[in-house]
Amino acid sequence: MSETDYKSDVHIITEKVKSEEPILIEGFPGIGLVGNIASQQIIEELGMEYIGSIESRYFPPIAVLYEGVINMPVRIYENPALKLIMVVSDIPINPSISYDVSKALVDWAQSVNVKEIISIAGIATASEEPIVFGAATTEEMLERIKEKVQIFQMGTISGISGSIMAECFMRKLPAISLLGATQTQNPDPRAAAAVIKILNDLCDYSIDTESLIEQAEKIEVEMQKLAEDVRSTEQPSSARKEFPMYG
Repeated sequence: MSETDYKSDVHIITEKVKSEEPILIEGFPGIGLVGNIASQQIIEELGMEYIGSIESRYFPPIAVLYEGVINMPVRIYENPALKLIMVVSDIPINPSISYDVSKALVDWAQSVNVKEIISIAGIATASEEPIVFGAATTEEMLERIKEKVQIFQMGTISGISGSIMAECFMRKLPAISLLGATQTQNPDPRAAAAVIKILNDLCDYSIDTESLIEQAEKIEVEMQKLAEDVRSTEQPSSARKEFPMYG
């Protein structure tokens, strides 16, 4: 078991990583919960094993239940055969601690020799088409994705995903951002499915997306309920109330 501790505010506790130079994919809640939904699907489809969690006293005080079993809200999984690590979160990361979380995560990623990071998030658009926008920290990574996504030419990537990408850029760690276009703040499994299709193409995976589309309504209801549960843990006097929980 290993632990990364950043200023005693963020702790990453995991079992020993088995993969050599793995890819790390992260999916934190944001607009449309695209990162969260896509990551959960990847974990289930690839049969990934839970190896640890990220913890902080600044996270909402909740435990997550799945089929009656307690789990941590920010979890880390691994598939050694595919040399893949997944970080998925069921809680939003408040902007006030995004820097600390992203720094701790990239510190840990480098400590286990991650070769690249892929960040999954949503982006608000007016288009009804299942577009995926892309950005990268290096010209080489941009070249790799330019024929598969619509390059995000100008703008900003906000929240924890943006913070992670900035941290990767400063450390010269290759990273890609895949942004699923969504028209809604509500959970959007269809946008998540569009991102997974790009991942399948980029990394030669064969992750099913049809079940996401078929169960879209059920997923939307379940994820909306989780978001409401997280909101209910917020203290009324907390400064975090100034920020939207998702998006």
